[in-house]
Amino acid sequence: MNNQKIYALDPIIDKHSRILILGSIPGRQSLIKQQYYGNKQNHFWPILFTIFDQEEIESYDEKIEFLQDKRIALWDTIGSCYREGSLDSKIIEAEPNPLHDLLSQYPNIQKIGCNGVKSYQTFQKHFPHLMNQYDVRKLPSSSPIPGRYTKTFQEKVAIWKELIVS
Repeated sequence: MNNQKIYALDPIIDKHSRILILGSIPGRQSLIKQQYYGNKQNHFWPILFTIFDQEEIESYDEKIEFLQDKRIALWDTIGSCYREGSLDSKIIEAEPNPLHDLLSQYPNIQKIGCNGVKSYQTFQKHFPHLMNQYDVRKLPSSSPIPGRYTKTFQEKVAIWKELIVS
């Protein structure tokens, strides 16, 4: 995937969705698998399973059913970009996803959680007017990559839970 343009996955959403979780753009393993948060090291699925006191689910189809049962939708702020590897810091020439179109098709969305700094910065840059229309929150990244602002798993769970169950 060196110097190749990469594209986001299709959104996972239905008419019952109330919360939209936005990543930046899937990492290499997720794109290869064509699955959101396909890297087993990522904390996304364990965070959600912990919040809902759910035993771990292995099947991707069952994970999607779990999300839909909880009225959670997934997509990304970035629709396409160039990136070497999987780090958000390597993203260049990012083009946003058409969030306006998605949100107009699914009016039941009330809350938006941006998974990590890059997702939140992209949202603020391209969709500042939506900040007042929705409860938009910057969530600590579910990525396991250590960074300057890394939180513990339990700290991530607590912050994500504020968005999801409030």
